[in-house]
Amino acid sequence: MPVVSCHHDEGDSLWLWTMKDVMRASVGVMGESALGVTEKVVFLDGKCHVLKRFRTVCVQRKVFAQRIARLASLCEQCAYLVPLNAYLYSKRFKFVVCDYYPMGSLHDLLLGPRKLGHTPLTWNERFKIIFQIARAIAFIHSQPRQDKDLMVINIHGNLKTSNIMIDIDFSIRIANYGFTQLATEICDVDKQKAQSPPSPLPPENNIDKLLSQKSDIYHFGMMLLDILGGPNALISTQRVFERKEDILSNKFEFFEFPYEGTDKMQIFKVFDIAMACVHRLPQVRPTIENILLYLCK
Repeated sequence: MPVVSCHHDEGDSLWLWTMKDVMRASVGVMGESALGVTEKVVFLDGKCHVLKRFRTVCVQRKVFAQRIARLASLCEQCAYLVPLNAYLYSKRFKFVVCDYYPMGSLHDLLLGPRKLGHTPLTWNERFKIIFQIARAIAFIHSQPRQDKDLMVINIHGNLKTSNIMIDIDFSIRIANYGFTQLATEICDVDKQKAQSPPSPLPPENNIDKLLSQKSDIYHFGMMLLDILGGPNALISTQRVFERKEDILSNKFEFFEFPYEGTDKMQIFKVFDIAMACVHRLPQVRPTIENILLYLCK
């Protein structure tokens, strides 16, 4: 069975892949989530790719193909989204093939200094990553709400640091755009069988509101807190709110990286954005357009 190219270009070598090629490739598990398993695949020719293998999907083959093709087209239009190269929909396997990024994810990049003693990211590197994530979200949120397949394409649906891939120049690519709408746990709304995403849930946790731009903004805010203050900042956002004035006046040590006085205003600006993004009331959270305007001031 061939692994079908997302781009329908007969000159693309992906058209030559078969299930046999995939099975003969060297495979290493990179991570697991409610959606499925992420694997690094090294083919016999030495080329590396990432294979996103779904545990189960809620759409039939034709709709799956249409949605993957649509997502692939959108990913091609934004420099901050992981390209989708090919897919397979069979009785036993359903997966998507994506580009491989040897530096790993933002989660890996933040975990290295915390657990392994690696050199922590500088503020300039962190801000570059933050700004590019915001640009990617802005692209997604600017799309019309639904396409002809009734897929909501103006929402990511699963923003977290492990889905932010880092390239060698510290540019970012957001992975798994739209994938929650292929997985039964998320899009089987009628049966109400959604599983909690493996990231902090917004206060409005219910199936109707998980796929919303306000939920995306909440998760963006949680990523900002992680980038600024580390995992302790995620334990209780309420405690961060309570200590906000102490943090801004340097009475409470919060930021996990050294910084110079010239960076202070920009760092506190990002902290203000994070606090606004994780507000309990969705309607109070800023839009990504307003966030970008504030970051550019």
